[in-house]
Amino acid sequence: MSSERKPLPFAATFTAGAIAGVSEILTFYPLGVVKTRMQLETGKSSTGLVGAFQTIIKQEGFGRLYRGLVPPLLLEAPKRATKFAANEFWGKTYLSLSSSSEAKMTQSLSILTGCSAGATESFVVVPFELVKIKLQDKSSTYAGPIDVVRKVIAADGVLGLYAGMEATFWRHFWWNGGYFGSIFQVRAMMPKAETPSGELFNNFVSGSVGGLIGTAINTPFDVVKSRIQGAAKVPGVVPKYNWTYPGLVTIFREEGAAALYKGFVPKVLRLAPGGGVLLLVVEFTMDLFRKALGPPYL
Repeated sequence: MSSERKPLPFAATFTAGAIAGVSEILTFYPLGVVKTRMQLETGKSSTGLVGAFQTIIKQEGFGRLYRGLVPPLLLEAPKRATKFAANEFWGKTYLSLSSSSEAKMTQSLSILTGCSAGATESFVVVPFELVKIKLQDKSSTYAGPIDVVRKVIAADGVLGLYAGMEATFWRHFWWNGGYFGSIFQVRAMMPKAETPSGELFNNFVSGSVGGLIGTAINTPFDVVKSRIQGAAKVPGVVPKYNWTYPGLVTIFREEGAAALYKGFVPKVLRLAPGGGVLLLVVEFTMDLFRKALGPPYL
């Protein structure tokens, strides 16, 4: 984030985030399906990443790897736009609160900014995440996204679409803090790029490292979120997984520490390079907008 050039208009940030998000989701979506399946499986898992892929394709067909794709695609534009726009907004807000006129971004501040952006983003994504989880579940009998929305509202009202809000909040809070905080540090450690291709490389590497660290931090929260949103509500029965931190304790006690990282391999295989793709495409697209708009955006 530069203090010298004028921030891009919201429309430019929104478009850059949308393009980056759609690019990432189309490339890595099957890994997300496998990740969800592994997280919904209770007890000790008997199959790994390759085995999970083979089982889904053999028993349900290749197309199942893209089941539930519509909600994420519809979500990517507002989700990624919110992520990067909120990160920029909170960064400028926190810097403006500094008493120094020469205040600059630091790693601590970039972590705080990322966590704030994640908290903001979580409010946008919950209904889409709920629909995606319901469709990706192996036992799902829903006809499609609209069927999920209709049945959830009929059973639990409109607020039923926000089941797992608290868990989603913590998942995005910690991922974005790790992601943007790591990007700041990795960029500072890498040699300054001398060419446009070098700049793209730096963005991909720093985004990939950020995706790796963010995923390592937030996977336990993602496991709990999947359990909360994947469970069917039974009238008069308190859900086994209801709140995030008690849910973490329950999984740890009943299934062991490794269960908190179920689905980590497909998740990190998606979100490490996926985080690189996101940052690369966002920065590349925003650079095109800066050149098109000219000074003072350059």
